[in-house]
Amino acid sequence: MNFSKSRIFPNLKRGLSGVITVVILIALVFALVSIVWVVVNNLIQSELEDVESCFGVFGEVTINSRYTCYDSISNEFQFSINLKDIEVGNILISISGDGAVKSFTITNEDQQIANLANYKSTGFGTDQIKLPGKNAGLTYVTDAFSNAPDSIEIAPIINGKQCDVSDSLSEIDNCLSLA
Repeated sequence: MNFSKSRIFPNLKRGLSGVITVVILIALVFALVSIVWVVVNNLIQSELEDVESCFGVFGEVTINSRYTCYDSISNEFQFSINLKDIEVGNILISISGDGAVKSFTITNEDQQIANLANYKSTGFGTDQIKLPGKNAGLTYVTDAFSNAPDSIEIAPIINGKQCDVSDSLSEIDNCLSLA
């Protein structure tokens, strides 16, 4: 008697190919889900790092309105920046006036910046300008405007990422009225 597998188990060949097909499909689904997960996870992680660097900055980098004013006699605009207990790499300062915007980037390193000086300094472009330290403030002066500026905004730059504007001032007083 000839007992071949095909006579005893006539559907064995067809059954094995179906099981193999299902296993291959499941493996492909897992592989695709894994690839999608890795890509999405990397995107989310990079965005979280950017958000985390600027988290909690609001209110930590501010304009001191008491020492921010325009001197109409000397045509100089002075502004004061305060830092609380925060590590900031740079601060971008944008001043609007005379139909234009003038921006300055102040860093933690001493640097000379055209049209910007420390308060009570010897002259523009000769001072070594840098950010105030933690829990401190500094006042700066610019001669970049012939009239009182319309507004000033500051945005910290932390870990190379520019954060949103942390403070702004749109009503610039005349320094003579503050004296």
